[in-house]
Amino acid sequence: MKPVILWSDALIYLLVISLAFFFYRLRKDPQTRERWAEVFSSRLGMVTFTVIAAYIMVALLDSLHFRRALENPEGVAVEQVFYDNKVTSVFDLLTGGMGDRFERTYSAPFALISFEKENLKDAAGEDIRDYPPLRHAGQHLQDPSQRGADILSKTVTALLWGLLLSALLIGPQWLLLRRSTYPWYASWLVQGSIICGGVWVVSLSRYYHILGTDLGGADVLYQSLKGIRTGVLLGTLATLIMLPIAVTLGVMAGYFKGWVDDVVQYLYTTLSSIPGILLIAASVLLFQVYIDLNPDFFAVGMEKADAKFIALCFILGVTSWSSLCRLIRAETLKISQLGYVQAAHAFGVSHTRILGRHVLPNVVHIILITFVLDFSALVLAEAVLSYIGVGVDPSMGSWGNMINGARSELSREPTIWWTLTGAFFFMFALVLAANLFSDLVRDAFDPRTSLQRSES
Repeated sequence: MKPVILWSDALIYLLVISLAFFFYRLRKDPQTRERWAEVFSSRLGMVTFTVIAAYIMVALLDSLHFRRALENPEGVAVEQVFYDNKVTSVFDLLTGGMGDRFERTYSAPFALISFEKENLKDAAGEDIRDYPPLRHAGQHLQDPSQRGADILSKTVTALLWGLLLSALLIGPQWLLLRRSTYPWYASWLVQGSIICGGVWVVSLSRYYHILGTDLGGADVLYQSLKGIRTGVLLGTLATLIMLPIAVTLGVMAGYFKGWVDDVVQYLYTTLSSIPGILLIAASVLLFQVYIDLNPDFFAVGMEKADAKFIALCFILGVTSWSSLCRLIRAETLKISQLGYVQAAHAFGVSHTRILGRHVLPNVVHIILITFVLDFSALVLAEAVLSYIGVGVDPSMGSWGNMINGARSELSREPTIWWTLTGAFFFMFALVLAANLFSDLVRDAFDPRTSLQRSES
């Protein structure tokens, strides 16, 4: 196999390394460590963090890409090794080839026959119109009536294997952390549920399409899982691009005031007056033209989709900083008038030192809270952009693309509901966990909330 490192892969590696370095440095700052301890001291904090960590783990596994080596024809000696144009990930291997089992068209969850009738021939060779059997679902059954019992038996077996794997993975954690004051049992319960669910999905997907198939016959559950990487990366990268712009301009406007404040206000007022969807759509289409005119820059189709995805993250980040900039500007204006900042000015302390020691540490809580909230908003924004046709490339797994494809399906009779359901469930779980976690972060880092708790 030949490793393939896309730009988005490198960025998610950098994200994971940054998180590890952040928690390592956290040990050296008692005040910050105390605030984060308050976040994780609640069961809700442990549960939501575990869910978010599970999404990040899936995104990381789906970012380990490679291309398989092609087999040489029999009897032909070829010194050069040729590789498949299809880019595969480690996550694809762990799912047991779920994405390689295609049907002709729609099929309902756990169905054995297609959702639409086709022209077939009966035993006598006569042309009939009926529902054809699926190629990758229920082929091991001798009688279709055995489906319910077969699903039940395979579910019990998969859950037993899931419990065994959970015990192997959670057992060492229990031995190391059983005396900790944090409610780790809540995290272990979620970890066990996710492991059992993952084993169940991989096991049953070999015999059935758990969430059915879409118009092209692709497994809906597999597409929903592939959308995790897109959602996590888009929300994170776009937010990380937006933060430096918003923090720099907001602090400068609130601290230096005067013409600097006027220029920054003019910039974010002008940006806010432009319809965001139109600005993003125009930028994405311009970059798409650049990709189409320079096909030699990309070795495989996946690299084109990845380039468009990175461009979308950059565009969303550059166009989403105005709200945070306003908040930081207002907070900096207040901080710059406080007594200790005025005293620092009187003693001749440099602007750089005042900003680094007195201003920035006091706006960190706003940055942290906005980071998590904007992450949720950008995950939802991707769905809206894909719905109107200017989101990520259709070849990339995306909840927005699934929702876009479900528009016509909901108007059918009978309704094809499972495509929308798969995208909605995984998006809902990620956004809900991020929002609940952001509430805990706000309560721990917002000075006003801390002051109210101390007074009560």
